[in-house]
Amino acid sequence: MKSSAKKIELVSVDDLFSTEEVRQDAKLEKIQEIPLSELHPFKNHPFKVKDDEAMMETADSIKQYGVLVPAIARPDPEGGYELVAGHRRHRASELADKETMPVIVRDLDDDAATIIMVDSNLQRESLLPSERAFAYKMKLDAIKHQGARTDLTSAQVGPKLTAAEKIAENSPDSKSQIKRFIRLTELIPELLDMVDEKKIALNPAYELSFLKKEEQRDLLDAMDSEQATPSLSQAQRLKKYSQEGHLTLDMMRVIMGEEKKSDLDRVTFTSDTLRKYFPKSYTPQRMQDTIIKLLEAWQKKRQRDQER
Repeated sequence: MKSSAKKIELVSVDDLFSTEEVRQDAKLEKIQEIPLSELHPFKNHPFKVKDDEAMMETADSIKQYGVLVPAIARPDPEGGYELVAGHRRHRASELADKETMPVIVRDLDDDAATIIMVDSNLQRESLLPSERAFAYKMKLDAIKHQGARTDLTSAQVGPKLTAAEKIAENSPDSKSQIKRFIRLTELIPELLDMVDEKKIALNPAYELSFLKKEEQRDLLDAMDSEQATPSLSQAQRLKKYSQEGHLTLDMMRVIMGEEKKSDLDRVTFTSDTLRKYFPKSYTPQRMQDTIIKLLEAWQKKRQRDQER
């Protein structure tokens, strides 16, 4: 009777070892020292790399101890490597006069690389609102490409998560806060800069993001002419009038010209107004102290006059 077993070909010990070695080697990530000049920034990297005090401290640390945590990069088809995580370490290494830095090279597609890039930066406390906004937007798009649900307003029931919930799993912000940050990407650059500079608070900025781009540009004009920035209630009214199709530049100027409640409790003097009453050597603090003493003396005089 013929055997039904298929013929088995035995491989040599060397071939078996080589195949296993390659397979295991592929599972291991090797840290490589790569020249700084061969490492390029991630495309549309939303995080600002500044030569500030924290950067100088990082550079000093790298001078003394080297880069302790390897960066992550992926091969760049046009040559060199694209940084996925480690942009600040790369800049600090340049400032520390290093020629190379330790890097883990991974073959990552665009979506996986984007998610790693965002997650490696989101835990920093010093992030600007604009950095969070575009980082969350990039991660949202990456998750969408990977096939996750992206309905930010739905309450998904079951094992599947909405994209915002998935992002919130590894984020310091809640699902609703992530949604608000992503809306900021709809602001024109000038308004978004004002959010970063804390001239416009996050909640009013969220409402303003619903204005059409041309309306946002008109708002800049109204803010400049009235020398005011919108409160939350003003931003909500601007949004309401925009959605109703009634928002005009004149209406914006009227709204921005309103006296805010906080302004009713504030008395402001310009330096030019006060300077003529004080010697040139007086500092602003000394001027303030003198004014307070004069007011106290005036109040005591009024009390004495009332008691007579």
